[in-house]
Amino acid sequence: MTGTIENATMIKRGLAGLLVVMIIGAIFYALSPSPVPVDTEVIGEGSLRVTVDEEGKTRIKDVFVVSAPITGRVLRSPLEEGDIVESGQTTVAAIEPSPPPFLDLRSRRELQAQIEAAKASVDLAEAEVKRAEAELDFAEHDLERARSLSKKKVVSERVLQKASIEVETKSAALARAQANKILHERELETAIARLTGPEEDSPNSYAQSCCMAVKSPVSGRVLKVLKKSKQIVIQGTPLLEIGNPEQLELVVELLSADAVRVPIGAPAIVSAWGGGDLTAKVSRIEPAGFTKVSALGIEEQRVKVILDFDPAGLGEALQRLGHDYRVFVRIIIEDLQDVLVVPLGALFRVNDSWMVYVLQNGAAALRSIKLGQRNTEYAAVLDGLKKGDRVVLHPSDRITDGVDVVERAQSN
Repeated sequence: MTGTIENATMIKRGLAGLLVVMIIGAIFYALSPSPVPVDTEVIGEGSLRVTVDEEGKTRIKDVFVVSAPITGRVLRSPLEEGDIVESGQTTVAAIEPSPPPFLDLRSRRELQAQIEAAKASVDLAEAEVKRAEAELDFAEHDLERARSLSKKKVVSERVLQKASIEVETKSAALARAQANKILHERELETAIARLTGPEEDSPNSYAQSCCMAVKSPVSGRVLKVLKKSKQIVIQGTPLLEIGNPEQLELVVELLSADAVRVPIGAPAIVSAWGGGDLTAKVSRIEPAGFTKVSALGIEEQRVKVILDFDPAGLGEALQRLGHDYRVFVRIIIEDLQDVLVVPLGALFRVNDSWMVYVLQNGAAALRSIKLGQRNTEYAAVLDGLKKGDRVVLHPSDRITDGVDVVERAQSN
């Protein structure tokens, strides 16, 4: 009976010990860190296209601005945007003289007084002409008498010469009086003309021959009509813009830091214009930059990069694209083949070094790498990784060097 009791006691103690061990194991398992689930990608070789991406716009290479050659009143434009014009043949604008200005009361009274004074001067000139005519008539009669008496030897030759000179003098005086009369008549006309105001202007005030017809300087199409309605313009006022839509180019405003990376002749892909992708190449980079404020209010230094379309691939797009159309341009500055690439999502910075976590024996290993060119998705690996390594994508703050990880999904 005693042995049976002792055996039961030992069994109870054994079960209690086992229970304690199980509890301790459960607590240890609960407190031990579990592997962190991660996304990974295998490092391999591939192509890497490095581009500079920016919005741009199309423009006609040579846009001609037709300006008013004189000050006057330009008539309503006979052209609309898109109309075809021929060099030296198509009339793009017609300019007639400007109407006279308004006169205030004082100016009008001054001009009326000048008219009355001019009329008086004309009357005085007419009187001078009549007097000169009478004196000339009298001098001619004296000359006739002197000639008659000279033949009879009654008067000397000197008297005859004096009478002849008197006739010439009186003839000159008459001519001067007549010229003076004409002068005052023109002054009267001028004073009357200065009194003309815009209220006396009418559509039939000017003859057709007085208008200046402005011809198109080049053949092409009308891009913009800047002065559509009839109005007063001064010399040099832009009237319209003309260009050839078949001579299109691209203008892209790049950040100066990106512009220095773009070589002349670099190929480009043009998209987001309403059709399929087009090809172009960089033809010119302007040497001077300019400051532009971004949508966020940040001042940026930008440079204009000019690209020419590839005529072989333009085709029908030429009939659909026009001046100042928005496009999206990707300029290719590097097109590498068979290079080791790493996704940008696996990269992060530690001080001045690029780092990644590499999957090794179920744990994340921190590794420093050296990068080359990169685009928006991948970067070229120069050192630190080899083909076949599996890197952790988008590592969170739970991942540290040596922590256990488990792959959530694999991609090759």
